[in-house]
Amino acid sequence: MINLNLLRTFCTLVEVGHFTQTAERLFMTQSGVSQQIKKLEQSLKTQLIIREGKSFYLTQNGEQLYQQGQQLLANANALSTSFTEDSHYQGKVSLMSPGSLGLKLYPYLLSIQQTHKALSIDYQFSSNRGIEQALTEHQLDIGLMTALPVGSDTIAQPLTQEPIVLVTPSQCETPDWQALQTLGFIDHPDAQHHAQLLLPANFSEFEHISQFSIRGKSNQISLILMPVALGLGFTVLPLHAASAFSEQNAIRIHHLENSVSEQVYICHHRRAQAANRVAFIKREIDAYLNTENSSNQQPSL
Repeated sequence: MINLNLLRTFCTLVEVGHFTQTAERLFMTQSGVSQQIKKLEQSLKTQLIIREGKSFYLTQNGEQLYQQGQQLLANANALSTSFTEDSHYQGKVSLMSPGSLGLKLYPYLLSIQQTHKALSIDYQFSSNRGIEQALTEHQLDIGLMTALPVGSDTIAQPLTQEPIVLVTPSQCETPDWQALQTLGFIDHPDAQHHAQLLLPANFSEFEHISQFSIRGKSNQISLILMPVALGLGFTVLPLHAASAFSEQNAIRIHHLENSVSEQVYICHHRRAQAANRVAFIKREIDAYLNTENSSNQQPSL
């Protein structure tokens, strides 16, 4: 294996073209430079330079070593720098969250990336189970979950509360039990979970989602409210998803008397060593989601 210190001395000598000046640049003696060149030749079992008085020229092997050695030294320097320079504003940060949080959070994180263009935000939507699996497999820097992880490899810290709301067509001003029965339910992957959180706290008649006629279903977070907007039924969603729907005039978001929220956790792998950029994004997420009127907030710099 080639000694990088000896190689660095050799390449510097070739660039400078003079033993004395090379010694000065490397803070060595001239004899020290000569000794290192000799050790390099011995380790490679080939002659690299031919001296002519106070000057020298490269052998064919010396020329080849210089060309390849420059690249080797550059790669070694880049590798070293990648470990010693841990910027808050450079590199990729990978995140996953449920769709509702993503609709609110992803545009904000992109505004941060516009300010710090060397950052790369990799944002995916997934279920709690999918998020925990990605964290366990070290495929993710940050996971935002609405349930505590099952396994011991994932560390979860409470982050914020996400309100759960009832959403009806805009013409439904008073969503009493009879009105909901008439409308019917628009189903989605987390519908039963959200309904079980909100409806029993506000309707004594509620026992199970099967009490309603299912009038449609979508697994795309941005499309769940489309049938609601068309008057085809009602649903129960996190507030972030309801507020992000493009046709707000066609729906009505109801904050019921007994409000209900689900806990949001920010998660990482137990053995993950967070880079500065990951810690920076975590702080931004915390500040954004926990600040009143956050929709008008600009990213902190």
